[in-house]
Amino acid sequence: MEKYQNILAVVDPSEQQQKALDRACTLAKRSGANITALLVIYDFSYEMTTMLSADEREAMRTSVVNDRTLWLSELTEQFDCQIDVKVIWHNRPFEAILAEVRDHQFDIVIKSTHEHPTLQSVIFTPTDWHLIRKCWVPLLLVKDHLWPENGRILAAINAGSEEQEHQSLNNKITDEALNLGKLIKADVHLVNSYPGTPVNIAIEVPEFDAAEYNETMRNHHLEVMKKHASQYHIDAHKLHIEEGLPEDVIESVAEKIDAELVILGTIGRTGLSAVLIGNTAEHVIDRLNCDLLALKPEGYHSPFLD
Repeated sequence: MEKYQNILAVVDPSEQQQKALDRACTLAKRSGANITALLVIYDFSYEMTTMLSADEREAMRTSVVNDRTLWLSELTEQFDCQIDVKVIWHNRPFEAILAEVRDHQFDIVIKSTHEHPTLQSVIFTPTDWHLIRKCWVPLLLVKDHLWPENGRILAAINAGSEEQEHQSLNNKITDEALNLGKLIKADVHLVNSYPGTPVNIAIEVPEFDAAEYNETMRNHHLEVMKKHASQYHIDAHKLHIEEGLPEDVIESVAEKIDAELVILGTIGRTGLSAVLIGNTAEHVIDRLNCDLLALKPEGYHSPFLD
């Protein structure tokens, strides 16, 4: 986790408690990282000032930015760590955030998140969703759950896949979990889901033994999981293999072990497929009451950089 030496914490002006700054300070005090607090603002009344001259419009915008910069500076003084501040005028917050990551080589983005109504998360694409899909550095989405010492980190891996990309991502997720576990003194658990009996086969093939199929599937995932865990000296009692959809299993295990943080990979699907299908990170984020660290596979190229 010492590689996270340059932290970008996104400030939410609508929140009284700045959870992203709290998390950033927790990490910085243990790793010596630098923190930049970023506030993205835009006043839609600005669109109604076309009757003003260009100089008057610029003066109005500058006044708002200066006022918010002063507010942010006073806010960060409440934290017991050194924080730089930056205010950007932009009507698409995710673009401003990603531009900062690109231009200033931030190692991680930390942002507080809210629950999104199901309908909204299907029809609209809030800043959280854009960042999950397009942020190429680790993205830590923060909720209210505290980070006590001797807590638990849950790393979600895809043990059943033999694809090199998934195996590489499994290693990346586990490495991140162990590094962060050392930093915040937390135990690392691994979780993996496996699919249940295909309903159509069970119906159409009378001699098909669903119980045997499930047992075979579980044993396969368990053996692969044990092999993966042994490389990292993770004890068997910290492995969780359950039948079901990944988002259901992750939520269930995270609640069962009272995890402070869930770490998983996200492929960054965009376009219509993202709206219709989504991915595990997007399905699970609203259902967790703890933080989520989303990682991209090695070699991932963000559409924002095109």
